[in-house]
Amino acid sequence: MNKKLKTDAVDYLFDAILSLKNRDECYSFFEDLCTVNELLSLSQRFEVAAMLKSHKTYLEIADKTGASTATISRVNRSLNYGNDGYDLVFDRINKK
Repeated sequence: MNKKLKTDAVDYLFDAILSLKNRDECYSFFEDLCTVNELLSLSQRFEVAAMLKSHKTYLEIADKTGASTATISRVNRSLNYGNDGYDLVFDRINKK
């Protein structure tokens, strides 16, 4: 975990997110918290990660998501060398 990231403010934000009970609550909270572009960027990265996990090519991903190759590379680096956060979430949502 990045020590610069672990702050009381980030803990407070994560506690708030963990308190959300359903998708409607997530929409309400994140629409208040983020700009439309910020939320779309987050969702785009998550979609890119899913497509990379499904072994799609950068070209396929860029065509479907509109993500730049720089964004795709950044997400790929996180998948390969990050903290396994994507894998944790994908494992959980795929068990539903």
